[in-house]
Amino acid sequence: MSLINLGTYPPKQCGIASFSNDLRDNLIAAGEEVKVIAVSDSAYSYVYPPEVVYKIRQERKLDYIDAAKLVNYNPEIKAVLIQHEYGIFGGSDGEYVLKFTFHLRKPYILVTHTVLPRPSATQRSILSRLGQKAAAVVCMTRRSANWLTRVYGIAPEKIAVIHHGVPVFEEKDRGELKKKYGLEGRRVITTFGLIGPGKGLENGLLALARVINRYPDVLYLIAGGTHPMLLKREGDRYRQMLVRMVADLGLENHVKFVNRFLELDELGDYLYMTDLYLSPYPNRDQAVSGTLSYAVGCGRAVVATPYEHALEMLSDGKGLVCKEINPEEIADLVDRVLSDEELRRDMEAKTREFGKTIEWPRIGEQYVRLANQIAGAGQGVADGERVGHGL
Repeated sequence: MSLINLGTYPPKQCGIASFSNDLRDNLIAAGEEVKVIAVSDSAYSYVYPPEVVYKIRQERKLDYIDAAKLVNYNPEIKAVLIQHEYGIFGGSDGEYVLKFTFHLRKPYILVTHTVLPRPSATQRSILSRLGQKAAAVVCMTRRSANWLTRVYGIAPEKIAVIHHGVPVFEEKDRGELKKKYGLEGRRVITTFGLIGPGKGLENGLLALARVINRYPDVLYLIAGGTHPMLLKREGDRYRQMLVRMVADLGLENHVKFVNRFLELDELGDYLYMTDLYLSPYPNRDQAVSGTLSYAVGCGRAVVATPYEHALEMLSDGKGLVCKEINPEEIADLVDRVLSDEELRRDMEAKTREFGKTIEWPRIGEQYVRLANQIAGAGQGVADGERVGHGL
C-alpha cells in the first residue's frame, strides 16, 4: 500500500521531523511504500531526501491546496498520515492545514502530538474539524484520548491509542560507557532534547543545587543544542541564561552541556550511562514527550514534573512524578532515587519491560494495521482497536 506522510521532516531538526522519519522507516520495513510531503518554514532552506515528493512552504496557502491535489491525482496513494502540532503549519495556530484536508479526497489518519485540555477557541476548532473529518485519530496516551472526546468532540470509535515509538537502541554497559566518556565515579542525571524555555531546565538546575551537598559525585548532563527555530528568532539566549545559572549556583563541576543535536548512536550512549533521567517540563499540558519515551525505552529510572504524558507513562511505579512543578519537589524525588538503590533498580526493571513494547518495529506494525483498515474500509478504527482497547 502506498501512503503519504505530511509533516516536518529531516534535515529539519524537531521532534515531529524525527518522528516522521522513524515512522516512515518502520512502515517501509513492514512492507509499505511511504512518500513524504514536508512542511518547510521561512527561517531555513532544507535539502530534502528523495522520498520528499512535495514541499509545502509553511505560510503559503496555495501549497496546501496543491499538495492535496497531488495526492488526489495519484491513484496509487491509498491514505495520508497527517502529523499534527499547531506550530508546524501556517496561519493562526496552524489553520492552513485545513486547506489541505478540505481539498483532500483520500482518507487520512490524524496523528495528534499536542492535545490541550484547555485550548483556545481557535485551537479547539482546528483540531475538532480535523478529527471529525479524519478516518482515524491517533493519540499517544489514554489521557489524550479522553480530552479528544470530551473537549474536541471526536467520536471515541475513531480514536486509537498508539504510544510514541522509540528506536531499538543497542543496550550497553553503564560502567563501560562512563569509562569511555571520562565519567567514572560519577552518578549521571540526564535531560536531552532540543533546548528551549519549554524544557524547564532552570527548575532542574535549581533542584540540583538542593541535593549536591548530599551527592557531590552527581553530574547533570544537558544534552542537545538550542532549537533551531529559537536560535534563528532570538539567538542562544536561553542556553546562555542556563550557563549563567550554573555559575551563580556554583554548579560548574556538576553540570555539563553537550551543545549539539545528538545522532541516535551517541544518544543511546548518553541514555545508557544515565543513572536518573530528569524530565522537568514546566507545562502541565505537555501531551507527548518523545524524550521521555526514549528514556523509558532505554529502561531508565525517571523523575518528572506532573505533565500529561508523564502522569500516564510513569504510572505503576515506572517513575516518580512530582505533585507540583517546583524545584523543591523535584529535588525531593531526585534525593529519593539517589538514596535508594533498590528503588532505582526497581524503576529501571519496570521501564525496561515496558520499553520493549514501544519499540518502533511494534509501533510501526500498529500503524500498518490501522492504515490497512481505513484504506480498505474507508472508515474509522475497527472493533477491538478503539479507545479503551488500544492497538
